[in-house]
Order: sequence, then structure tokens, then C-alpha cells
Amino acid sequence: MNIKTKTTNNFKMNQYIANFFKGMGVGSANVIPGVSGGTIALITGIFERLIDALKSFNLTAIKLFFTGKFKEFIKHTDLWFLVSVGCGVLAAILTVARLFEYLFANYPIYLWSFFFGMILVSIYYVGITIEKFNLKVVVSFIIGTAIALFIAFGTPAKENSNFIYLIICGAVATCSMILPGLSGSFVLVLMGNYQLIMIEAVNDLNLKILLPVVLGGVVGLLAFSHLLSWIFKKYRDITIAVLTGFILGSMPIIWPWKNDVITYFGSEAKVTGYEYYLPEFNMEFAIAFVIILIGAGIIILTEKMAKNK
Repeated sequence: MNIKTKTTNNFKMNQYIANFFKGMGVGSANVIPGVSGGTIALITGIFERLIDALKSFNLTAIKLFFTGKFKEFIKHTDLWFLVSVGCGVLAAILTVARLFEYLFANYPIYLWSFFFGMILVSIYYVGITIEKFNLKVVVSFIIGTAIALFIAFGTPAKENSNFIYLIICGAVATCSMILPGLSGSFVLVLMGNYQLIMIEAVNDLNLKILLPVVLGGVVGLLAFSHLLSWIFKKYRDITIAVLTGFILGSMPIIWPWKNDVITYFGSEAKVTGYEYYLPEFNMEFAIAFVIILIGAGIIILTEKMAKNK
């Protein structure tokens, strides 16, 4: 093995390791209600590549796989990227996410503060990737913010078991999971079908409910990844403006000082909203403020390290 080949292999391994840890960030975020894995993907710079990789699972990919052209299949689908990110997500769910669950149950203000600092600063760093500011970009940012605020403060709809509506629920909830600032479970609550799908149908393995939801999720994810990839390439600045608005509009959900509004779906409790309040200036606030600065500092440091590469 010559020096050039060894250097290339080391670079690839470093990329896989970096993607693994980014996947851990995405997986960890999914444990926290209101924190979107898509937000972390956008912050860490893998969002667009992730969307492109997902949309590559098309007829060409199927043909390559079933004709035994596995090297071409791997290259076409960016499979090693997906595997490294996916392993990171899984590792986070099995390890780091459990730590976050403990912290969320026992020290919610401090954990929310950490994410609040990270995501607040990230709005700036995501926003400055917009190359040209104009009226369309500003309007897109406002629309994105308004949509996220509506989801954060919206009133849930009534339960609906219509076949077509279940497909729509699956599609919308799955797509919202990859969009920065949006939470899939929150969307299902707003659409009125959280209890029907996530509690009753899952517990009873009710395929009459689950199959159309899964169908909508798969079709929606594949179709949406194609659409989002196309929009990203054709209207990049507008798309980033909307996504930045999504992140800003979701900030009330991440505000550290709030009380959960709990709704019981049978025996399971689900957070369906929040009652916000201003903090008292005491030791708890001082610690939370320092944690906000730490969260913000991590993003600032990460951005500086990325620029110095």
C-alpha cells in the first residue's frame, strides 16, 4: 500500500467516524420532545447529503441491486454514508439517549438550556449560508417561522380513521421527522391521530390502521426526499430561509422554563403543549445560563474548527 492510498483510506475512515458522531447527535435529539433530528442534521452539515442519499433509492438502485452490481449500488445510494450515520443514530438511542432521558426526567431545565443554547446560535450559522438576501428569502423565512409556531401552539384536530387520512398522517409525520424544527409525534398530536396510531394501533398491532400509515410514511419519505432535494438545488437560498424559519419557530418548544401540559391517551401520558414562565434570578437560573453558553460555545467552536480545515 503506497502513501497516497493509505492517506485516502485514513481520510475516508475519519469521514465515517465524523458521520457516526453526527448520527449520534441526530439520534440523541429524537429523544427530546420538540427537538428535531433534522435540526441537528442541518447544524452538522449532513442534511442535504442525507436527503440526496434517501432519494437515491429509486428504480435505478433496485436494478443495480438485483442485477448483482453491488459496488455501483453502494456508490449510487451513498450507502456507507447512510450506514455510518445510521449506526450513530442507533448507538445514540442505546447509549447517549438513555443518559438524556435520565437528565430530562431529573434536570429538565438544564438539559433544555443546553439544547436552547446550541440551537439558538445555530440559527445564525444556518442563516449565513444563504448566499443572496432578497424579498423572496425574507418572506420564505417568515413563512417557515409561522408554520413552526403554528405547530408549536396549534390546537389538535379530532381523531380520524379514514384510510386516506391515515396515509396522509404517515406521510406528513415521517416527512416532519427529517425537517429541521419539526417533531413527528407533535404533528400526529395536532392531526388528532396520536392515540389512534401510536398507542392503540401499535399496542394492538392493528394492521388496518398501521398499514396505511406505514405506506404513507414510505411513499411520503421517498417522494419528499426527491422534492426536497430538487428544491434545495433549484431554490437553495429560499429553502434554507424556510428551514431557518422552522428552527426559529420551534424555539418556544425548547424554552427551558416551562411546565408540560399532559394529555392522557388511555394509560399513557403525552406532552401536548407547554405553559411558559420567566425564570427567577437564583442559583438554578445561573447554572442554566452557564449551560446555555456552553451549548452555544460548542456550536461556535465546531464552526471555527470546520472553517480551519
